[in-house]
This record gives sequence, C-alpha cells and structure tokens, in this order.
Amino acid sequence: MTDHPSAVTLSAFADGELSAEDAAIARRHVDQCLPCAASLVDTWLLKSSIAKSGHRYALPAETEERLRKSVAEETLPVTAPRVARIRRNWMALSGWSAAAALLLVLLGGTLVQFRAGRTSTSAELAAEASDLHIAMLASGTAPQVVSSDRHTVKPWFQGKLPFSFNLPDALPADTRLDGANLAYIGDQPVAQLLFSIGRHRASVFVEQKKNAGRSQTITSTHAGFRVVALETANLEFVAVSDAEPSRVLALATALRDAQSQP
Repeated sequence: MTDHPSAVTLSAFADGELSAEDAAIARRHVDQCLPCAASLVDTWLLKSSIAKSGHRYALPAETEERLRKSVAEETLPVTAPRVARIRRNWMALSGWSAAAALLLVLLGGTLVQFRAGRTSTSAELAAEASDLHIAMLASGTAPQVVSSDRHTVKPWFQGKLPFSFNLPDALPADTRLDGANLAYIGDQPVAQLLFSIGRHRASVFVEQKKNAGRSQTITSTHAGFRVVALETANLEFVAVSDAEPSRVLALATALRDAQSQP
C-alpha cells in the first residue's frame, strides 16, 4: 500500500470488516507507518470509549487529577496498585507504543479501579479483556514469562494467583503458547496467557469465577476483536483475538476442557 489508508478504512480494519486481502494490505501498511499505526490506536480507543459510554463511571475532577499526579510521581501510594502497575509498564516502554499502551491502560484501568467489589457484566468483562489485549499488542514488550512449555508457564503463577488452573497437553492446530503475564480485571489478579494462532496474537484470561452457576459460552465482538468467554464450575476463560472466530473458540475450549485433567 503506497497511499495512507483513509479514516474509513482504518475504522473498518479495527472492526474486522475488511476482506482478508484488504485487511492484509492495511496491516502491512500499519506495520511500516508510524502515523497510521497511531491513528489505528486512536480508532481503537475511540471505539472502546463509545462502547463503554453507557455505563462508564463519571470520575470527579479531583479524583482524575489525583490519578494523573500519581502516575507522574516517583513514589506511588501503596493504595494505588493499578497506577503503580501502569508506571512500571510505562518505564519499560518507549516511543509511540509506550504512549499508546499508557493511554489504553489509563482509559480502561481507571474504570476498573472503581468497579472493585462489583460483579462485571459480560459486556464489561469483554471490554476490559479486549483493552488489556490491545495494550499488550501496542506495547510490543515481551511477556513476563516467555515460554512455550506449559510446565514452565503454569508454575510461574504459583503464589501470584488465589487459584490454580491447568494448561492443555495439546493445543489446536497452528496454535502456540508464547508466554504469560500477571494481569488485573476488576482489580483482581488474573492469568493472561499469550498465544499465536497462525500469524494472529491471542490472549486468554483465566480468572476465578465470581458466581456459581452452570457453565455457559458467550461470544461477542469488541473493538474489532472476537471475544469468547467460557466457564467451568470455578473458573472463567476469556479469549481475545482477531483470528477466525472458530479458532478463537477452539483455543478457549481447549483451555476449559483441560481443567478436567487431574
């Protein structure tokens, strides 16, 4: 692609509405063009903000100012774990990707802080998981644990999570485990498992189930990414990727089914 894609094209790309050929052309251009990459991140942010506008918490002006100051301070209050994580991530990043990741985490993370103690709806869970996945893509940083070995990734979470989970013996075709991060949804620690599905990146968030009930499958689309949520009796699995929906579902299903293993 020699010409810059239009705002309409970038919006369609973010929503996953381009044909496979056009999407591949747009992706190659964005990978090489800093202004268009920044515009794409702005588009993701705008779509995420609009999607959440119906239930966004309205921050008081003094609270917003306090959060901004906390990010800039060298010493952070121990009562602001989310802001502390943002600062540590920011120090590890550079260039436009750092700014994009910081904006994304601030946008989604501020709302997460004030949802503490509340039960997230399916839409909120999909939005928060998608924002974390987008922030990971924008940052370009390596996972906190880099390994394709489930016997390395699973033990890494010991002592970091109030629950345990299994990783499958075998993954779906052309799917690879890349590593993992410790993340937070609703201010609760979750496992962010990172995968490659062909040339697509995927995150599967594993969290402790908040409410007992029968297992269910929820699929949706948020900011152009397919979101699949599956449950067991005790755990929730939320898969986020721009890969084919059937492949995202296959990955989430493999994780869920692995919990029946001894």
